[in-house]
Amino acid sequence: MQNENILLREEAAALRLRALYAEGGYRQYKMSKFEEYDLYANNKDFLESDRIITFTDVSGKLMALKPDVTLSIVRHTDFMPGRTEKLYYNETVYRVPKGAPGFREMPQVGLECIGDTGGEDVAGVIGLALGSLEVLADEYVLDLSHFGLVSDVLEETGLSGKAAKVKERREENGVPADAAGKLQALVQCYGAPETALPALKETFGAYPACAELESLCDSLTEAQKKAVRIDFSVQGNLKYYNGIVFKGYVKGLPAYVLSGGQYDGLLKRMKKPGRALGFAVYLDSLRLLPREEECAWKC
Repeated sequence: MQNENILLREEAAALRLRALYAEGGYRQYKMSKFEEYDLYANNKDFLESDRIITFTDVSGKLMALKPDVTLSIVRHTDFMPGRTEKLYYNETVYRVPKGAPGFREMPQVGLECIGDTGGEDVAGVIGLALGSLEVLADEYVLDLSHFGLVSDVLEETGLSGKAAKVKERREENGVPADAAGKLQALVQCYGAPETALPALKETFGAYPACAELESLCDSLTEAQKKAVRIDFSVQGNLKYYNGIVFKGYVKGLPAYVLSGGQYDGLLKRMKKPGRALGFAVYLDSLRLLPREEECAWKC
């Protein structure tokens, strides 16, 4: 009976999320369970893990059970200049999660907004990310950052380590104290937009990425802002993300249940025009949600 309840939770969430994205103007994208292995071999730095399940098909071609959805969407969708493709998916990926002893089937629902995207599209994606969290739980928070600003500051300082080691790396590499202080101030920035953004602007007001982040927050409704936190400790792949990045959390779960951001670099690498952003909701996380924290759609 417990397994039936778990399945019901995942299915109910998936149905509501799909309806949310369809109402937001996104159309469903369906894909095969497997892809040519070369797609992943040539883009391993964009994957969370380089461990991939492979097999040889009857033609002798090496194939792989898909460990990622975004790579497949970008590869198989033709993006026309001046147009924006808005796609959502409900798929299963096959990967080894951090700390897990082996491969797992991981159901995901998510969306991708690719092409001639602008500030309105970014705000729309953030709005749908917040709406997704509301589907999953009554209490939630979306941590928001901007890797463009992080990259700019890292380039200035010459630092690439974690925030906790800024002082040691500054001393080792002879980085000026004011430059290292910028990075320290950035990674320590945390809080609601109305308090975190003014503090951020004091040091980084001249950076375009800071203005982008402020503009995004200004476009949110007051209700949405209450669930947003500016947090430059949000982790992610700097080779993958280049702009707005975010992670979503719900009460009762210790790890994020939603993750996404802008990934223009992937389009450039695959010779596709435009910009891109999206996110995934990890439905298997619901299995860890305490029953008393289940949201309103529970049966």
